[in-house]
Amino acid sequence: MLEPFEIAREVITEQPVLFLTLTDAQGFRGRSEAAGVDYAGETPPSMAEQIAAFMQDRPDADALAAALPGLPSGGARNALDCALWDLRAKRSGTAAWRSAGCQPLEPLLTAFTVGLGDETSTRRKLRAARGYPLLKLKVDALRHLDVVRWARAEHPAARLVVDANQSWSLALLEQLLPDLTALGVELVEQPLALGADAALAGLRSTIPLAADESCTDRSTLAELAQRYQYINIKLDKCGGLTEALALADAATALGLGLMVGNMCGTSLAMAPAFLLAQRCAYVDLDGPLLQRLDRPDGMRYEGGMVGPPSAVLWG
Repeated sequence: MLEPFEIAREVITEQPVLFLTLTDAQGFRGRSEAAGVDYAGETPPSMAEQIAAFMQDRPDADALAAALPGLPSGGARNALDCALWDLRAKRSGTAAWRSAGCQPLEPLLTAFTVGLGDETSTRRKLRAARGYPLLKLKVDALRHLDVVRWARAEHPAARLVVDANQSWSLALLEQLLPDLTALGVELVEQPLALGADAALAGLRSTIPLAADESCTDRSTLAELAQRYQYINIKLDKCGGLTEALALADAATALGLGLMVGNMCGTSLAMAPAFLLAQRCAYVDLDGPLLQRLDRPDGMRYEGGMVGPPSAVLWG
């Protein structure tokens, strides 16, 4: 990481990831990257072990793809699924976005995330982020309105999203909503803890709420429409691009808005998510902006906009 990245539950100083390459008999290669779901206990070694066990007696890409829906959602399935998408694109010469039924990929505005810190460091990061029109502010149970006020002071024109990472209670959310509304916050991510968000049913929030940790794959979707207005789809959570696209279809049918997020990886992790991002009202694919290093042929970021991945990188 460029500097320690603090959220409500932890401080991240480095982001370990799993890098996967699948090679077929003709020598075509598909690549992917997965960070996994850290709060679910996933690590690169645990994902690698899961992938190795799953690949036994599945000697080719077709066998892997056919069996993949049986693998639990998470980083291992994400790595395999996205590597298979890349492998199919390299082998067929048909870009992944075409196979996914997307229109030609267009540059998109991505949120830039500002981690927690004291007032001096937070204001410094906010001043440095003045080139980004959309900010995502990490907050917790003690640092919330002050962070938003600092953002308004240092970057008055910014659009603001607030991410509590499960750290609020219902009472605190209700207490904060009037001030957050007055400050122009347009979305609040995962205010309540996973498992406690049934309390949101019936809440008349003045700001749309987005499910992050509460939304993994389609199996978690049924109750969310009664509690949230948006879902944050992350490929590491749901298990890859295939499930992400299906989850987006199902959420849209329920009237939920779409956001795409990331687990602080490199451009290789952002690339497949960029296909889904074409359908999303909120795009949060700033992982490479938070890292010291990126992959060769990484995605291009400029003025808050991120461009499509090159075929050399992925897809």
